[in-house]
Amino acid sequence: MFKILVVEDDRHIRNIIEKRLEKAGYEPLLAFDGREGIALFESQKVDLIITDIMMPHVDGISLVKEVRSTNPNIPIIMLTALDHIKDKENSFISGADDYIVKPVDMKELILRIQSLLRRYKIINNQLFEHKSILLNYKTFVCQINQKDITLTKKEFMLLFKLLSSAGQIFTREQLMNDIWGYDSFSYERTIDTHIKRLREKIDTSDFELVTVRGLGYKAVLL
Repeated sequence: MFKILVVEDDRHIRNIIEKRLEKAGYEPLLAFDGREGIALFESQKVDLIITDIMMPHVDGISLVKEVRSTNPNIPIIMLTALDHIKDKENSFISGADDYIVKPVDMKELILRIQSLLRRYKIINNQLFEHKSILLNYKTFVCQINQKDITLTKKEFMLLFKLLSSAGQIFTREQLMNDIWGYDSFSYERTIDTHIKRLREKIDTSDFELVTVRGLGYKAVLL
């Protein structure tokens, strides 16, 4: 059974999510704020995190950064009343995988959880397959219709990240930090150049690398 950590200071919302998770077959772990959430994350085997942003003691952004410092892959959903583009950007930059604005549709939340857990499995197995595409993270081999496509290591890592989290929007800064591992004033040019090269090298109708204006990029499986 998957364990899902819910970090939410609103008792009513927390209880609703708890009951819905239990009904869907998950085991919820509940925390009132970020400090409790971090403690539970460190003491329990957690498969996915749902966290509010605005909380006492330790906020959601700080929690996500702390979690990402030790586990770069665990799926994290931000649950918040904030709906400004800057808030979404900050959530993604901090390391969140998804962002849901309150009031939350519980059916949608469960669907997003299912989707993120599937991605998590792909990343853990280090293998991505979709129609004609095969990506092996262990060997950095990219194949289309069983033919090897020559990619640089960074191009492969960028493609694997986007495809294994298809539908998720990544900011340029987030991609730069995750793949290159450092901040750079030229991150926009670096990411744009690598996306352009991937589009030129890979000729397939099975996916599309989409530019999301004002945010960054996402992959769409076709």
